[in-house]
Amino acid sequence: MKTVGAVEMKRWSRAQYEKMIEAGIFSPDTRAELIDGEIFSMTPQKRRHTLAIRAAEEALKGAFGSGFDVQVQFPLALDAFSEPEPDLAVVPGSWRDYRDEHPSSAVLVIEVADTSLEYDRDRKGSLYARAGIADYWIVDLQAGRIEVCRDPAQCNEAPCGWSYRTIRSFAPGQHLAPLAAPDHPIAVNALLP
Repeated sequence: MKTVGAVEMKRWSRAQYEKMIEAGIFSPDTRAELIDGEIFSMTPQKRRHTLAIRAAEEALKGAFGSGFDVQVQFPLALDAFSEPEPDLAVVPGSWRDYRDEHPSSAVLVIEVADTSLEYDRDRKGSLYARAGIADYWIVDLQAGRIEVCRDPAQCNEAPCGWSYRTIRSFAPGQHLAPLAAPDHPIAVNALLP
C-alpha cells in the first residue's frame, strides 16, 4: 500500500478491478478506469468531445483499413495495475481477435482533451509511454491542435516513470501520419469537430 501522509492508499490490481466490474460495484453509467493501481472517475462528455471522437474514428478507419481495429472507449489491459479506456485505440487484427481478453497494446492511442488536457498529457501520457505505446495523440479541443507524442523513454519525474521524448503540435491545415500507417496521412481538420 502507498502511504499518503497518515493515510494508506490501496493500490488495486487489474484482476481485482475486473472482479469489481463483474460484481456490479460500479453502476452501468459509471465511467471509470484503472491507472497504475488507482481508480479514476471520468467526467461526463460534452458534445464537442463526443464529436471529436466520432471524427477521429472515421479518419482512423480510413487511414488503417483492414488488418486493424479502431476501438472507441474500450479497455486496454496494459499491465497488472492498469486498464485505461482511451477515447480511441488502434489495435492489430480485428475485434474477433479479442473475444477472450482486452488488447494489451495498441499501435496508436488517442485521447480527446476538453477539460482533461493536463491529466491526458501527464498521467495518461506517462502510462502509455511505460506501456510502450509508440504513437500517442492528444486532440486538444481548447487550442484546436493535435499533440503527437512519440519516442517513449524512462523519466523518473513522470508519474509512471516514463514519458515521451518527442512531442510535436499540429494545427488545422496540416497533416500527420500514424507510425503504423505512414502512407496514409490524416488532416488535422479531420480530427477536429
